[in-house]
Amino acid sequence: MTPKTDSAPASSPLSPASSDTPRNELLQSVVEVARAIFGAAASSVLLLDEETDELVFRAVSGEGQEFLVGRRFPAGRGIAGWVATSGEPMVVDDLSTDPSFDRSLAESTEYVPDSLMAAPLISDSRVLGVLEVLDASPQARSGVRELDLLAMFARQAAAALRVITPEPVAAPSAGRALEGAEREDALRLLGSLEQVLRGTG
Repeated sequence: MTPKTDSAPASSPLSPASSDTPRNELLQSVVEVARAIFGAAASSVLLLDEETDELVFRAVSGEGQEFLVGRRFPAGRGIAGWVATSGEPMVVDDLSTDPSFDRSLAESTEYVPDSLMAAPLISDSRVLGVLEVLDASPQARSGVRELDLLAMFARQAAAALRVITPEPVAAPSAGRALEGAEREDALRLLGSLEQVLRGTG
């Protein structure tokens, strides 16, 4: 386990959003890019619903993508819960020996990874959720540098999420249409970071 400091406590809730909203399109792009960059079996974004104190799967790429979106679990459980609560990223190379890993929770998702990297989605000192990368290639999780890259990607993703949803995340978006300029700004944030990550990988 390799925790990283310099973050903020979890505090931002999540409102439900329909499957065709720009927010969900953005989050799907995030998990697909993260999975590709780190050579992972799966990647997911879980957003914090403060009203129910739960983490909610909002986008999944790879293992579990057919059925995990919308699943909820208590925000204090597992490594994702630890990352959301502490605001610190974490990498675990062998989950079988890590006490933070909630195996029963993983089994309920029908995919039990051997390794995991996770970073908080932080914007304006608020934790919006967690970005997870499961079973990344060994060279992509071999040290602090890779964890820094994941944390950087998560911060950029949170910034893009805020561009799309500038109002408080607790307020329902009601399928709000994304203006063209806003959409381009959000996608440019992710695109520029993807280039940086691929160039340094």
